[in-house]
Amino acid sequence: MLYRPPFPLDLGAVLAPHRRGKGDPCQRHEAGITWLTGNTPEGPATLMLRRFADGEVEAQAWGPGGDRLLDGVPALLGARDDDREFVAHHDLVATVRRRKPGLRLGATGRVWDALVPAVLEQKVTGIEARRSWRELCRWFGEPAPGPAPAGLRVPPSPRAILSIVDWKWHRAGVDLSRRRALIFAAQVAHRLERAAELGGAEGRALLRKVPGIGVWTAAEVAQRAWGDPDAVSFGDFHIPSVVGYALLGKALDDAGLAEVLAPYAPQRQRAVRYVEAAGFSRPRFGPRLPVRDYRAL
Repeated sequence: MLYRPPFPLDLGAVLAPHRRGKGDPCQRHEAGITWLTGNTPEGPATLMLRRFADGEVEAQAWGPGGDRLLDGVPALLGARDDDREFVAHHDLVATVRRRKPGLRLGATGRVWDALVPAVLEQKVTGIEARRSWRELCRWFGEPAPGPAPAGLRVPPSPRAILSIVDWKWHRAGVDLSRRRALIFAAQVAHRLERAAELGGAEGRALLRKVPGIGVWTAAEVAQRAWGDPDAVSFGDFHIPSVVGYALLGKALDDAGLAEVLAPYAPQRQRAVRYVEAAGFSRPRFGPRLPVRDYRAL
């Protein structure tokens, strides 16, 4: 399949939110090719994307769910994203928007695949969450279908999550609260996929009916599953400070973040993405959070 986006496209920037660290076992970029995997109603699948110099994108897929992933390529690359009503209220946001016209909000259409790593990232460091994600994918995710690079895995399915025994959760470094949230979500996973159809606040509200899924987790899923332009990750350890220092020169809490982003509604998350794309990081005034290893407890 060949797809020519009718808009500027920064493929790396659009796909970046879907990658969980450099060692993500479900997404890999090498030799100009990006490989992604996913679960679909038809089964697991692998998607290969290659962008040519003229802007055209080649896509191939393998596995029972391959056709579904191919059908979703335009949305994944941002074809459904509509930023025409967006207005920049800060110079930094306006500058990044002008310099990065290819930064779009892509949508996978798959809630479950975004939910598992989001739950793993609850209230732990990125290092801890990514380690757990890699190990769960390695132990309980299927090998990627097709001629994929060695080690590429499909995210664990709901059935696989429900099969995990306690000592395996412990070995993967997943504490009781996060494993419970994943188990509750796996039990109703087929219903949660409807959140991507509902979209917006209604879709996020559906996700929050699952015990253990709050505002932050629902927003993280919404940003990826349906490219929600207004789903801000309130409760995040970094975002209030990054946005605050970038736009106001000072740290913010969640209330301050909500206030400074209010003029951007209903596209507040888009403003956050522009701030993040500026490469701005908050000043460090103390040591990093310690990395806990639940496997040693």
